[in-house]
Amino acid sequence: MSFVGRGSVRKKVLKALIKPNSPTELAKQLDIERSTISRAILELTEKGLVECLTPDERMGRYYRITEIGRKVVDVIEGKGE
Repeated sequence: MSFVGRGSVRKKVLKALIKPNSPTELAKQLDIERSTISRAILELTEKGLVECLTPDERMGRYYRITEIGRKVVDVIEGKGE
């Protein structure tokens, strides 16, 4: 939990992925470098908070928040436990 809270980019990316999206689109939407978005997505995926919807694609992969990720967002926003 604190892993997400400590990283402002991770928090923004996690919240933004409630709706499936690609790193390129997120970079435009959040006005953050695509490489920074990709790194945050990788970290969030490793923690089980985000999942890839199109793992067989080389480019244009889409990601979304997992159920665990939703719970983390709820806690961060004060809606959870």
